[in-house]
Amino acid sequence: MDDVVIRVENVTKEFKLPLERRNSLKSTIINFYKTKKKYTLQKALNHTSFEVRKGEFFGIVGRNGSGKSTLLKMLAGIYSPTEGSIDVKGKLVPFIELGVGFSPELTGRENVFLNGALLGFSRQEMEQMYDEIVDFAEIRKFMNQKLKNYSSGMQVRLAFSIAIRAKSDILLIDEVLAVGDAAFQTKCFDYFTELKKSDTTVVFVSHDRGSLERFCDRGILLNDGDVVSAGNIRSVLKEYDKIVMGQLEGNTEAFKKNKKQLNPKEQKKIVNIKEVKTYDSKNNIKNKFNYEDDIFIEYEAVVNENIINPIAGITVWKKNVERPIFATNTLIEGIEATGSFKKGEIIYLKTQLPKHINDGEFYIEPAIANESATIFYDKIDNAKEFFISGSENPYSIISPMDKSTFLKK
Repeated sequence: MDDVVIRVENVTKEFKLPLERRNSLKSTIINFYKTKKKYTLQKALNHTSFEVRKGEFFGIVGRNGSGKSTLLKMLAGIYSPTEGSIDVKGKLVPFIELGVGFSPELTGRENVFLNGALLGFSRQEMEQMYDEIVDFAEIRKFMNQKLKNYSSGMQVRLAFSIAIRAKSDILLIDEVLAVGDAAFQTKCFDYFTELKKSDTTVVFVSHDRGSLERFCDRGILLNDGDVVSAGNIRSVLKEYDKIVMGQLEGNTEAFKKNKKQLNPKEQKKIVNIKEVKTYDSKNNIKNKFNYEDDIFIEYEAVVNENIINPIAGITVWKKNVERPIFATNTLIEGIEATGSFKKGEIIYLKTQLPKHINDGEFYIEPAIANESATIFYDKIDNAKEFFISGSENPYSIISPMDKSTFLKK
């Protein structure tokens, strides 16, 4: 087709991983003269084929290690395929590792001109764009400080602000905005909206279902280097849900196994939280729920020493979101005197999540603390994972309970 700007045909990428350690000059010399060098092959991509059309927002989705970043680096020309071919028509700018070329010993201002030169801009062009770049990044008061004093978020903001000035036909974006704050991410998404209105082609790698559904029309799903689904982005994400669910089930079993294998001395705490459960209104224990299902969370904890008035709580996080979507504990709910517990007794906590939580992967963090909340008796960062699917709203974490009123007056 004439409007195809990226064509990937039967591409395979293999990496050779050496089995011998070479951590000294002696071992390097010895291994150099060996006729047979031992290594294993890692196949990052396996006979991958797809096409991206001009002006399309094309999504690539998959679990960590599925080959997404390798594919983007191949599209950018950083890696060459072991087999197959990649044809790109037009000027391409990769937003893969923003800030490559930055010098930590130079100031923010100096790095603007350095990075601009790497993108092909003249000093005069950068002078004209400088104020615009700084205002977008919102770090004007830090521009005369050395870059090594910047936070990672500030560096990404500056690098992104420079990169979007580059004129290109194709952009490759690999979740470079993960460390940006909410306000800056909103700016970036506004920029994506403008891109979608133009003829710029965007290849977008993300774990954020909402962003993928919001911007992408088509996409592919990678799993262990294979394209297992291609086409409409919603169809692709449904297949992604199935893969995620299978891995969540495996993670639950691994969690149980790891708990059993813990050294008894390591397990010995003032309180030991036992297995966390998620179940529906019919008491069916499960990890996958449909949108609007009743979801209950509970856990038990064994008391190993006498304690008084412990605070028990549950926090639920959505993956790739910095704030929890739900949190409660006995203190928040006004239960200040939870009572005294003797060695061997059981603490039990059960709660229900609010309805209308939209699709995504979530994990549970149970915790029990002392009466003053200064010491955690036990706390498990990722004790249980579960999944919600079936929502038609990809734009927020929670949907409204009732439809909005819309009137013309």
